[in-house]
Amino acid sequence: MNERNLIVLREYDSINDAEWDKSLLDGAGIYAMIRNELMSAVYPTGVMPAQLVVRAEDRAHAEEVLNAYATE
Repeated sequence: MNERNLIVLREYDSINDAEWDKSLLDGAGIYAMIRNELMSAVYPTGVMPAQLVVRAEDRAHAEEVLNAYATE
């Protein structure tokens, strides 16, 4: 996967929240990965957030999927 084609969709202070959203995207057939996964657990909250990244062409569909499961 070419890193240049990936965009940050969301940032998280909780790796658990990032993993949950990644699993939703995986279930919808959207390629997603988490950047800074380990570092976000080591550093204090807000210093190095976990980043959920997707392919640029999947952004709109990924937003739809995550918004459908939003609880806020």
